[in-house]
Amino acid sequence: MSTPDNHNTLFDPTTTEFLHDVHAGPAPRSLFINGEWEAAADGETRTITCPADGSTVGVVSEASEADTLRAIAAARESFDSGEWATTPAIERGKLLMAVAAFIRVNKELFASAESADTGKRYAESLTDMDDIAGAFDYFGTLASHQAGRVVDPGDPNLRSRIDAEPIGVCGLITPWNYPLLQVSWKVAPALAAGNSFVLKQAELTPHTAMLLMYALQDAGLPKGVANLITGAGTRCGNPLSQHPDVDMVSFTGGLATGKIIARNAAETVKRTALELGGKNPNVIFADANFEVAVDNALNGAFFHSGQVCSAGSRIIVEESLHDEFIAAIVARTQRIKLGGPSDDMAEAGPLITQAQREKVATYVDKAREQGAEILTGGRAATSADTTGPHGTGHSDLGAGIFYLPTIIDGASRDMDCVHDEAFGPVVTVETFSTESEAVAIANDTEYGLAGAVWTSDASKAERMARALRHGTIWINDFHPYLPQAEWGGYKQSGNGRELGPTGLAEYQEHKHVYQNLQPAAWNQFGMKD
Repeated sequence: MSTPDNHNTLFDPTTTEFLHDVHAGPAPRSLFINGEWEAAADGETRTITCPADGSTVGVVSEASEADTLRAIAAARESFDSGEWATTPAIERGKLLMAVAAFIRVNKELFASAESADTGKRYAESLTDMDDIAGAFDYFGTLASHQAGRVVDPGDPNLRSRIDAEPIGVCGLITPWNYPLLQVSWKVAPALAAGNSFVLKQAELTPHTAMLLMYALQDAGLPKGVANLITGAGTRCGNPLSQHPDVDMVSFTGGLATGKIIARNAAETVKRTALELGGKNPNVIFADANFEVAVDNALNGAFFHSGQVCSAGSRIIVEESLHDEFIAAIVARTQRIKLGGPSDDMAEAGPLITQAQREKVATYVDKAREQGAEILTGGRAATSADTTGPHGTGHSDLGAGIFYLPTIIDGASRDMDCVHDEAFGPVVTVETFSTESEAVAIANDTEYGLAGAVWTSDASKAERMARALRHGTIWINDFHPYLPQAEWGGYKQSGNGRELGPTGLAEYQEHKHVYQNLQPAAWNQFGMKD
């Protein structure tokens, strides 16, 4: 596969012969089922547009329930054949590492495709590709080291072991904000464990998932193991959580959809792994490194325009620091440059759809109605902003779906903006006076995905880390993750974990095998006269 010569050119489907073939002809063929690229059975299509400027990225197949059922059948047949499930774990790992190498070699192509679909900055997408390759490398290495364990039964005549086996057919449903990263967190462990899968990538951002299917095929994955459907969840995704031939479903997305998936999965008692977002506290004590805390608060709130499940959308600052902190963060926020993927000056990009921007606007309006103060931002960007403080001189902000970075002060725990997830470039500010009050405020959420604490007091930091009910706690940092460390949430942020050894175990069944080397009769039944 070739890569684009100029990253400032948005993703062009004709860049590779493969994608040209997929998009060519009377109907696009973006469904990958049983090792073949296919059109939707009913011929339906979807036009993918870049939210930064409204340009057309490509036209892809819009799968129906019938297409999903065909994909499930292919995955079922491939798993039951045992070809991939019985492939030695070390060989499965080598294939995953070959995919990692493929992504690194072609990272510019993958990054261009990701930026075109999402509108995010090209530099961010390039960084994502390194992380994605790292996930495939990690699970490729882990595959042969998590095959099971030996148990000591306390008797030399007994043998006891735990075998780790693939769970079967996996339904993988992924979101649009980090399209290929979230796919890698599911596909890599599913394949490492020996499963077959059906992937339903978010309908708005299909192209990097298509490229990944090509990479898996190129690496020699047996047909039917990996299947991709592109289309809306209501139209094509429901069978993945309902069909009895699907053994587990892994979903990353919104809470409401996650609850539906959990209910559907309960009918066949299939395993679920659900990552359902967060309302993440960023607790800043007065003794923190001020400049670094301010900088990271901006990064936590506005990275990828706040369209991050772990975004630091709740700043909880010690009361004595409030005024100084607000002055600093507002000044920096008002200088954030907005722009599209090819705008090298841009620091943040657009929102994914007009509907998402309207959701964010409604969220901010409700905060204003409930008595909070909008210190900066609070509206959609227009063409008039292009040459203003937020413009870069390279992007027409009115042509895309941009929203100005927004800070809401005077927020309190009874306001919707403190509890609801905006999923946009909006951050609220609350205050506390004592450590115990900071804990209470930070934990006052139905979510529990991630949180951060900023302090120069190591003991205080550890106390806070233990007290906060969130799946990831950063101390004097915000946003980093490691593929070898588990990721997931408490409470309604979901169940199960991705990444780390536990992330692999989500895709495994664990079987106890007990052997008696000197079997003997019990003589317990029918032995009395």
